Amino acid sequence: MRRWWIRSGLAMATAAATLVATGLPAAACEDDKPVTEAKHSLGDPGAIKGVQPVGNVPDAQGAISANFLSYGKRDVMVVSGQFGLKVYDLTQDPAKPRAIGELSLPGLWETEDTEVDAKRKLVFLSRDPRAFKGNTHTGESGIYVVDVAHPEKPEILSYVKVPAGHTTSCVDDCRYLWTGGPAKADNQPADWGGRPIWVTDVRDPRAPKVHPDPIELARNDGKTDYVHDVQVDKRGVAWVSGAGGVRGYWTSGFHRDPVQNRYRLATALKPVPYAGGGVSETAAPSKFLHNSFHPVGSGDDGAWRGHDLVYATEESFLPGCAGDGVLTISALDGSYNGEGWRSTPEKPFRMRSIGTWGVAGQEGSDPASDDCSAHYFDVRGHVLVQSFYSQGTRFLDVSDPSNPTQIAYYRPADTASWAPYWHDGYVYVADNKRGIDILKLTA
Repeated sequence: MRRWWIRSGLAMATAAATLVATGLPAAACEDDKPVTEAKHSLGDPGAIKGVQPVGNVPDAQGAISANFLSYGKRDVMVVSGQFGLKVYDLTQDPAKPRAIGELSLPGLWETEDTEVDAKRKLVFLSRDPRAFKGNTHTGESGIYVVDVAHPEKPEILSYVKVPAGHTTSCVDDCRYLWTGGPAKADNQPADWGGRPIWVTDVRDPRAPKVHPDPIELARNDGKTDYVHDVQVDKRGVAWVSGAGGVRGYWTSGFHRDPVQNRYRLATALKPVPYAGGGVSETAAPSKFLHNSFHPVGSGDDGAWRGHDLVYATEESFLPGCAGDGVLTISALDGSYNGEGWRSTPEKPFRMRSIGTWGVAGQEGSDPASDDCSAHYFDVRGHVLVQSFYSQGTRFLDVSDPSNPTQIAYYRPADTASWAPYWHDGYVYVADNKRGIDILKLTA
């Protein structure tokens, strides 16, 4: 949730003194960052261990997100950011992406976790209300549907206004989009803590249809609050992260609804609750979960010692490093009967914390930096790679989720690591200052 230079997310209300004044209540958190920019030690050379940097794409400076598309034997990377959309061919040498196309939208914000429809060759760019010098009070938000059937010539098929716009995610095989965040607009209910989800039908990508009524309400102990992002697992369950925790929904098929206590058809407009809820405050004091991952179907079906797990990032910024957001790992046990939907301040439900990992004080960290919150991550097998802004990109062994262990790191002195992606044996890091870094894990 940066405004050109500012990170995305939601800081704790108790950290209001660390935020740039925006005229919003502290809980709205329009601009979440320390008062000063991230600091580094004088002459800091950075730190690298267990990683070989094999390439860099500096013309993608301002990058926020990346994704990948296959055109037969042709492998293409799309990068979204403050510039709009850039397209690179990886076919000849994945360590040397070749620029082949661009959709220029200077001032676009924020395009975090940009999603693609691999079948129809579409990219969905989320327009935050702060894009093009707007603001959360009155700014316009929406979705650009971009056709990349010819990757050399990305073309906007349609644009539709949506009452939310921080992130846009595919559900139900990209037939529908769920869009959430950021802080609420002036014309939205005063008791909301942030924007929930609006559903857009993109079965006809040239004529998207936005449903007028939002979903995923009352997610924060009964309060409608900020939905930050959605990740869909291999079974099709959509995991919704934001203020109040992580909750999973079926969006297709017949399933038991534990809240209504009956079987019914799940749709993108009327999803069926599956599991999840708040994360223990001992693990994530801010209660703000930025993004998540449910490892079902990834080798061992995600089970660990009989526990079904969900991984999530807490994004939170406090003065210094020690209190900033961490990676959280929680057990879904005890959340399958709608407990996370019945949680209230008087009778809160919290998932049991299994493990956490934070970058503060870890090997390879810059002790002078006050920029330590966790951000996006990606998982391959038992290796999780995660961005920590100015503390770089970290590789963790999560074979024992109760004890995540750092095995490698890549922290250039000028890094602003936002999102890493495993792809074809490499890790592509969307770095807001450096462009795209391409890494090979050697540890």
